[in-house]
Formats: sequence, C-alpha cells, structure tokens
Amino acid sequence: MRLLTLLMLTLTLLLTGCGFLLPSTKDTIESPWKTFEDVKISFDKIVPGQTSVSELKKLGFDIESTPNLRILNYLDIAGSVQSIRMENLDEGLKECLIAKTACRAFVFEPKRVYSKRIGNFWLDFFNFRRKSKETGWQFKALLVLVDDHVTYKLWSGTPTIEAYKDQRNPLGPLQGASDFLLSLP
Repeated sequence: MRLLTLLMLTLTLLLTGCGFLLPSTKDTIESPWKTFEDVKISFDKIVPGQTSVSELKKLGFDIESTPNLRILNYLDIAGSVQSIRMENLDEGLKECLIAKTACRAFVFEPKRVYSKRIGNFWLDFFNFRRKSKETGWQFKALLVLVDDHVTYKLWSGTPTIEAYKDQRNPLGPLQGASDFLLSLP
C-alpha cells in the first residue's frame, strides 16, 4: 500500500508538472495604497494652492516618513523646466522658482510588481528555457510645495503591467560556462 501511494504521488507530480517549484519575486515600494486606482484617488484629492503638508499626510503622501522619497530643491525644478518660457509655466511652478529656498518638491513612486517564472520546471532548472510573467502597477507623483502648501502637482504611471520574458539557452547549463572559464585566474 505504501509503495502504491508513493507511486501515485510521483506520477501526480510528473503529470501536473513542478511549476510550483519555480521562483517568484515581489517588487514593492511600501505605501498605503494597494492598487493604482487607490493612489490615483488620493492624488486627485490634492488641490494646488490649498492642500497643506498635514493634509498630504492624511492622503498617504507623507513627506517625513515615506521610504524611497526623492526630494528636489528649486534648482532641480528650474533645471527641468529651463526649456519652457517663464510666461508658459504653470503658476505653481512660477511660484516655486520665485520662492527659491522656500520651495521643495517631492517625488513619490509607489509600485507593486510581481514576477513569476512560468513554464516547464525541468527546462528552467537546467537553464534551457526560462519564461517569466511580470504583473502589477506603478505610479509616480511630483508634488511641489512652497512653504507648507502644494503649488503644483503632476502624475504619471502604468495602471496595468503585464509583460512576458522568454529566454532560450540552447546549451542549457553550459550556456554561461565560457564566462566562468574566462574569469578563472
């Protein structure tokens, strides 16, 4: 009976594949938002000229404790808009450039990206063929503040990420052997 159970288990594994043994990764920049829509809804509540730093924090845009936050000064802003004539600039950006050191900008980049290897376990294991699927979302928000109020906001992002990668190595485990051999002393 034990042998039959072991045989059935082995047969089940061979027939169903070993896809669950393939590696997967999760690339997340921690934020209070779980979806692209969540962060977009919060961003849309920001009103230039009205929203304060404390209100930003309530919306999830915490300039004091958000990890991986990029901070820009007015010279960074000036450098990125130097090809635009002053009269064509948004009023919030003009206010920033006039305020000089009282102006700061923050770039928030929350994201959730998942990568999962798919395909045949044995081809992947022996490096003949590695297939992966990447899914998720990413958002980028630029908030320009003068003193403690937002004067300008801009966003961009990718609401839905779905990408596939298919890497073929005809020599399998020997594919990278030349690099290894050349690196030996």
